[in-house]
Amino acid sequence: MLPTPSTSHVCFDRVYEPAEDSYLLLDTLSSPSETSFLQDRFKHANSSPPLVLEVGVGSGVVLAFVAANTQSIFGRQDTLTLGTDINSFACRAASQTVRDAIKERENGRSVFLDVVNGDLGSAIRPHSIDVFIFNPPYVPAELPDLSRHEYYNTIAEGKKATSFQQDSYLLQLSYAGGEDGMVVTNRMLEQVPEILSDERGVAYVLLCAQNKPEVVKARIRDWGSGWNAETVGSSGNKAGWEKLVIVRIWKSAD
Repeated sequence: MLPTPSTSHVCFDRVYEPAEDSYLLLDTLSSPSETSFLQDRFKHANSSPPLVLEVGVGSGVVLAFVAANTQSIFGRQDTLTLGTDINSFACRAASQTVRDAIKERENGRSVFLDVVNGDLGSAIRPHSIDVFIFNPPYVPAELPDLSRHEYYNTIAEGKKATSFQQDSYLLQLSYAGGEDGMVVTNRMLEQVPEILSDERGVAYVLLCAQNKPEVVKARIRDWGSGWNAETVGSSGNKAGWEKLVIVRIWKSAD
């Protein structure tokens, strides 16, 4: 079993703490079926290094796991990793998580680029991402009010720490998904065809039962010729909306 990166330095008052959804992503990405799929897709040593993007990186545990274990996952060590998060505190925490994990595993050829503070994939160059990972805010709950985001996204002038109100808002960003828990996910899915690389691009998106995964997969397959969507990981047989699945999205050659 591959080690889970340390997040002991992260303040979980305002950054999402790794939970069952995070660990399901780790288990899925390192499973025999997915490592076989990814190694076959990226096996050519003379091809360009795969660029991995995690949107909503949170504590950085998932991106750090990928960055530190590229040989096991991709069959090569020259992987590039990049993250984004709307929460600036998460960006700083995740950056340290990834750097520490690469150093601990002594994977000197795995290159961590940065964690960008931004909204979803808005800062990403079109058709540049080879592996996309998204653990969205999937809980069916009211979306946070973004009108004061700029103020809440930093420590206020003259203060030494964030307020309880700030922390509550920042955590709400990480879990509240609006109607059916799909408002943020739908926005991101609209961007997926534009950010994935044309030949090698593959995405992993986490959904809960109330997100209606079968409906989501059918919609993805309707994007056009060659698009595929399959469940490749599951939290088990839990009843209710909390049952989690990982959906792999990719495009086959025409």
